[in-house]
Amino acid sequence: MASAKVPLLNDTDDTIAFGEEENLNSNTFRHPYVIFFHLVFRGLALVTYIFGSFFSDSFIGIFVFLILLLSMDFWTVKNVTGRLLVGLRWWNYVDDNGKSHWVFESRKGISQNRIHPGESRYFWTGLIVFPVLWVIFWLVCLFGLKFKWMLVVSIAIVLHGANLYGYVKCRFGSEKSMSTNVTEFFRRQVIQNVANIMSKPAQPSANAANATNII
Repeated sequence: MASAKVPLLNDTDDTIAFGEEENLNSNTFRHPYVIFFHLVFRGLALVTYIFGSFFSDSFIGIFVFLILLLSMDFWTVKNVTGRLLVGLRWWNYVDDNGKSHWVFESRKGISQNRIHPGESRYFWTGLIVFPVLWVIFWLVCLFGLKFKWMLVVSIAIVLHGANLYGYVKCRFGSEKSMSTNVTEFFRRQVIQNVANIMSKPAQPSANAANATNII
């Protein structure tokens, strides 16, 4: 199988109107409904797994409902939310010779500036946190010998993990540089967070304020 990384084929559907550039970093999200659907299906799947047995004794019914939610989440995240929220897309096609090709697309240049930082943060948080939670539940099933539930959790891990791997590869490039780029990405995030904390002005204490009033 071969893989490729090329710019998005068509991103004109996401153009910022003239004069709205300054609103990009505001608290107003450009795709609030997309953020909702990015989180709702995987959130409902997790809630159903945790609390489903309280409402139904049928393992088959819970299993089918969970698979439906996980499938809807996989399709939504793979085909919609990644493209609109972070300008990334991964997909596969088979050429005329029967050879399978994996394509990992990423916006480049000026078009990358269309990404809203808040939306990007929600996207990556949801993409990373939920697979971690499912891995924890898998370990709980393993040590609790709940093998039938391990099947459901394993499916969730595979579907979430596929999207996570695909978008990480879109974001950070080829496998050779992926580890280095991921480490650099998290290092920049830590430095940025520390800088934000250090740059916040200190709040005057209540005693200092009272002392000023007395003087």
